[in-house]
Amino acid sequence: MLDAGKLTANQKTVLARLRAAGTAKSAYEILDLVRGDGLRAPAQVYRALDKLIAAGLVHRLESLNAFIACVHDHGSDVAAAPVHAVVFAICNGCGSVEELSLPSVTEALQASLGRDGFRPDHMTVEVSGRCATCAD
Repeated sequence: MLDAGKLTANQKTVLARLRAAGTAKSAYEILDLVRGDGLRAPAQVYRALDKLIAAGLVHRLESLNAFIACVHDHGSDVAAAPVHAVVFAICNGCGSVEELSLPSVTEALQASLGRDGFRPDHMTVEVSGRCATCAD
């Protein structure tokens, strides 16, 4: 696992741009954000994203094929921590994404999966709908 304190320059740049954006971005949107910082090739962005995901600093949103900076502290050693469910509420109207910390969801998933002996490596729940602003 990558130590969050030992990020490369490219990883720091990608993470900083994602945090500043505050919204989910595709890899090519991230590339557009970091071109001025010297990153020019998609492979540079994908390599940085892979390491940031492994470090627990970035999440991939499968349904959007996009990435977002993690807003919760899931523990300093993601590899040693128990698997937790990361829950995202994705607005179909404005595209906002909220990362939720729902321990009860994690517990329910682990209990249900454990009955069959399944051991998850990663759990992500994506819920799409409308945020309060767009629902009005």
